[in-house]
Amino acid sequence: MNNLTTKMILAAGLGALAILPLAKADSWNQKTVLTLSSPLEIPGQTLAPGTYVFKLANSQTSRHIVQVFNKDENKVLATFLAIPAHRQQAAEQTIIRYHERPAGSPQAIQAWFYPGKTTGHEFVYLKDEAIALARANNLPVPAMPMELITTVRMPELDLNAPEIEALTNAPLKLEEPSGQEVQIAALFVAPLEEPPALPEELPHTASWAPLIGLAGLALVSVAGLLRLRTGGASWQNVKS
Repeated sequence: MNNLTTKMILAAGLGALAILPLAKADSWNQKTVLTLSSPLEIPGQTLAPGTYVFKLANSQTSRHIVQVFNKDENKVLATFLAIPAHRQQAAEQTIIRYHERPAGSPQAIQAWFYPGKTTGHEFVYLKDEAIALARANNLPVPAMPMELITTVRMPELDLNAPEIEALTNAPLKLEEPSGQEVQIAALFVAPLEEPPALPEELPHTASWAPLIGLAGLALVSVAGLLRLRTGGASWQNVKS
């Protein structure tokens, strides 16, 4: 196991956990209502104390776009990427995993898990934010380019807008505490592959011997049944 894999496993396993209120939600968008008593950092900004709604965006291009709304869900406050995060066991309530922060700094969400799910969403921070979090936690943090800050903070963002395509196609990096960057887009956000289609015909190198054998076995079985039936009829005729 290389150092990068080890660090990612540690990142998935560490961080403070908190159970937060859950609103009635559609499991498709994983709608979750969070009520904050203190400031909370998310990619691109810090949320003031209050009530917010987190959802997976209903995007045709990615199931890892998170949107944050105000309490009434009539204003988009943030739109950003996430990568898959994993837990060994699903919980019955929402789980929020936090990054470590210096004393006096707002808490920063590392990952969000919907009830009943073992796969959650690790937030991808803007590069400058990710570098600071990586140093504070001494663990790697996923990052997107700073140029996307306008898109992340854009209100009323149309999910079919070009900005969404630019967001989903952004080159993601893993910011290490040492300052080193590692490309992670292909590792974490590649679309799931479709199962391979069955061939329309057998390959030319395939042998017909198994099919011939099965056909022969079937013929032998039929012959045996006919013989039994014939023998039974003869015995009855003799007895009578």
